[in-house]
Amino acid sequence: MAASWCISRNIYLRHGLKTYKARQTQLTNGFNIFETYSTSALKNNKSKPYEIVKYFVATKPGDKKDTTVELPQAYSPQFVEAAWYDWWVQEGFFKPKENESGQKFVLCLPPPNVTGTLHLGHALTCAIQDAIVRWHRMRGLETLWIPGCDHAGIATQVVVEKQLWKKEGKTRHDVGREEFLKRVWEWKEAKGETIYNQMKKMGVSLDWSRTCFTMDENMSLAVREAFIRLHDEGLIYRSGRLVNWSCHLRSAISDIEVINEQIDGPKGLKVPGYEHPVVFGEMTQFAYPVVNSDQQITVSTTRLETMLGDTGVAVHPDDPRYSHLHGALLQHPIDGRHIPVITDDSVQQDFGTGAVKITPAHDHVDYQIGRRHNLLSVNVIDDQGLMENVPEQYKGMKRFHARQKVADALKEKGLYKGKQPHSMVLPVCQRCGDIIEPRIKDQWYVNCAELASNALQAVESGELTIYPDFHRKVWREFMSNEKAKDWCISRQIWWGHRIPAFRVDLKQNTNEGEELWVSAHTEEEACMKVESKLGITRNNFSLHQDEDVLDTWFSSALVPFSALGWPKQTIDLHRFYPNSLLETGNDILFFWVARMVMLGLKMTGCLPFSKVLLHGTLRDSKGRKMSKSLGNVIDPMDVIYGVSLEELQKQVERLGFDVSEMETAKKGQSQDFPDGIQECGTDALRFALCSYQFKDPEIRMNISHVHNYRQFCNKIWQAFKLVWNQLGPDFKPVQHLKNNEDTTFTPVDLWILSRLSHLVQHCDNNFRSYDLHLATLALYNFWFNDFCAVYLEYSKKMMDTPSAPGVRDVLYFVVDTFLRALSPFMPFLTEELYQRLGNISADASSVCLTQYPDPLKYNWYNGNLESTMERVQLTCNGALSLMKTFELSPKITEVYIQAPESYHFDDFLAVFASQLKCQSITFVNRDQALSGCIRKDIAPGLDVYIKVQDISKIQVMIKNLEEKHHNLMEKIVQLAKKGKKKHNDVDDKIQVLDEKARLVKEQIDILQQVQRNSIRGPD
Repeated sequence: MAASWCISRNIYLRHGLKTYKARQTQLTNGFNIFETYSTSALKNNKSKPYEIVKYFVATKPGDKKDTTVELPQAYSPQFVEAAWYDWWVQEGFFKPKENESGQKFVLCLPPPNVTGTLHLGHALTCAIQDAIVRWHRMRGLETLWIPGCDHAGIATQVVVEKQLWKKEGKTRHDVGREEFLKRVWEWKEAKGETIYNQMKKMGVSLDWSRTCFTMDENMSLAVREAFIRLHDEGLIYRSGRLVNWSCHLRSAISDIEVINEQIDGPKGLKVPGYEHPVVFGEMTQFAYPVVNSDQQITVSTTRLETMLGDTGVAVHPDDPRYSHLHGALLQHPIDGRHIPVITDDSVQQDFGTGAVKITPAHDHVDYQIGRRHNLLSVNVIDDQGLMENVPEQYKGMKRFHARQKVADALKEKGLYKGKQPHSMVLPVCQRCGDIIEPRIKDQWYVNCAELASNALQAVESGELTIYPDFHRKVWREFMSNEKAKDWCISRQIWWGHRIPAFRVDLKQNTNEGEELWVSAHTEEEACMKVESKLGITRNNFSLHQDEDVLDTWFSSALVPFSALGWPKQTIDLHRFYPNSLLETGNDILFFWVARMVMLGLKMTGCLPFSKVLLHGTLRDSKGRKMSKSLGNVIDPMDVIYGVSLEELQKQVERLGFDVSEMETAKKGQSQDFPDGIQECGTDALRFALCSYQFKDPEIRMNISHVHNYRQFCNKIWQAFKLVWNQLGPDFKPVQHLKNNEDTTFTPVDLWILSRLSHLVQHCDNNFRSYDLHLATLALYNFWFNDFCAVYLEYSKKMMDTPSAPGVRDVLYFVVDTFLRALSPFMPFLTEELYQRLGNISADASSVCLTQYPDPLKYNWYNGNLESTMERVQLTCNGALSLMKTFELSPKITEVYIQAPESYHFDDFLAVFASQLKCQSITFVNRDQALSGCIRKDIAPGLDVYIKVQDISKIQVMIKNLEEKHHNLMEKIVQLAKKGKKKHNDVDDKIQVLDEKARLVKEQIDILQQVQRNSIRGPD
């Protein structure tokens, strides 16, 4: 009620009756505070540039900021955010502090890639996690937030390989493994701190003294130890299976590194290693001759080159077209091999010809069918994407060049049946843009059946809680399916944890065809294992360590305990494991969260954390995925410091897009940010990110919301300065106000304290349920609508009254409480103002260490007072609307209020005066006659009157409005006639005019009623 009334009042005073009445209509149709009334009014308007004020005092990094400097006139993020972060770190505020209760809160930051720079997805993670971490720290818990960075095997290797080729024209194979890894470490040392520095700009309260990197010695030890334990137990094994293969990287890659791109028809795509674009989105048909028959079976494919590896053709067992060919042999058109016709229930009879070519070595579905029917698997494409195990004329040919050569050969034999456009999903490597080639390779796998079952049981039993709850179903599906799908953990690259497995080559091999592998930390340890296991001496065998490295997700899955020293039994491991919470994006629920749970249970015997909080995928304001090619990817630093459109477009130019992609990206930027992005500051960005319902599957991010919250920062700034002046230099604050019979507070004081209690309770509830968007909403509404719009205005009237000391105590108490409640979201602004508010205690030299407001200490709720204030607000609203309708200046307006004595409105006279700013306010009895007044009914028994000197003015207004209504109706009739000629926008225009006419008619009815009331007088 308070929020609604205050917004209406300000619309009325600042924007006029038209906007005010439109606001009333919107209240019934859904209301967006930023679209209707905002502190910045950015919508559809070119915003005025902010004045940038900087902190000019020379302060050494780590020294406390000088707070004796005069505050700038308006909020300026660069002034506010200067110096504080280094001081926080230097003072050790982010390190865990033991407490008497023994309660702890531990959280690991999802380690970003060492190659990365901060994007808005990272910023969302930082904002959410830091708010939660700061809240726990302020509640007195021993709090640890662990920073870390992922070595990002493939991503880092790609970056360094590109750099090597650009500078020296060499590949990694040219310089060799040892030298290449040296180059990677040099690059990491030079560039690896970039994302950490950007996080510090976000104000994150990570304990930097515990920073870890997944290639650090202890974390590498943890990776080797986990592999060895799982291998010794038989849960890690080596097998030849179908994997996602990148021919350009010459490595298997994980599912999350594969982008499934929708192709709706023929489309040329750039593919690494090819000079010209390769066309995809076409379905080719060709025929297989039936052996010893003149019949043919026609099949279709989007990958014609793979037919060189076909080892069968499948039909549905119930398809009558092929029932006579079950078990028949077909002649391969290229090499003459005979391949069988098999029957399989998975074949769709109504798709294409109903016959499907089977290439087990190069297709995931075909691989399963081939296994069911014992078909041969023939690799016809090698590691580099060149043809192998094929007729001589195709050997060594690039796979997509072979596609056309095969088509030409089929045409010569009369077996080519044509091609047509075809919609398809194309798997593309996220790292290099290569087209993924499914291939059978010997790889290392984790048997996930038992591990997944245990992870599933943890959620089903309630031991592990997932927020939001609907992800339990997703978890159940993942874990159930994972029992039948093992995890490929080997990668054919050089940067990463080399697999600690050694192949044993016996000098007298009695088991030809079988490989023996042992796992160990060192070659010496591996030798001892072989000697013990086989009972032979060192001179009877040799060892060769696997060249492959482990999937990055394997090391990441160990982070909750490896970051604390595992497998060593460190103090930190005993003190902080298991973690309290895991917060991350819902897109890696399986790739990271599930694997942490599986390996955590297996390696440590307990869950790595008891709660999982998942946020949705961040999208742009139009709901599109953020993509550099669309120009909608935003660097958080550009939001914090501001950036011009020109600079945004220079950033696109540096990405190396082709001309068409670059133009698309620049066009998107010009549409979304025609004036660039203004400086918003860290606090506004953090608050905006937390204001979204981030538990939803998708989050639509709009930069204009950040601008609005920057204006909210300024509202806090201006109000604080006013309070600071009202308190004066000699003010001595009360540590905590007491709610007892001896208090001398006014009813309005008690009302704002009641609203403050609501705020504290809301924040506590919503932090506990991780509904941070509701906490931010409560903070915004309280400050803007309860404190600034009502109490602060009221306080101005009370400074020269006997109630002034109590009002000052309340002002201080409210501002102090609000700054502490806001601090997890806006650490810089709240620190700047808290330090200037005074009363800094030895136990809490920073706002981030003060006690977060506890609902148990805020027992000020007063339902009767809040109900009375709602009536006061309704009455003020009614009086304002009458003054606006009759175009009366508040300064010369007399207001009369009829209300039951039980309302005690006289206790709120200062509120009426501060809100209405009129000539006089008089409370009158129900039987008191009021001449020359117009009346508005507020509620049963509650009326407000405005004295009007010239009643005849009403009739003139009615006449003008009737004429306006007539003109609007005529326009509607004219447009309706045009509508018969099928003008596309006529219906929309009629709808707009009809709504205007309806509002005018309402105004006429109201004025006529007021006219009758003014003649009749009070009942």
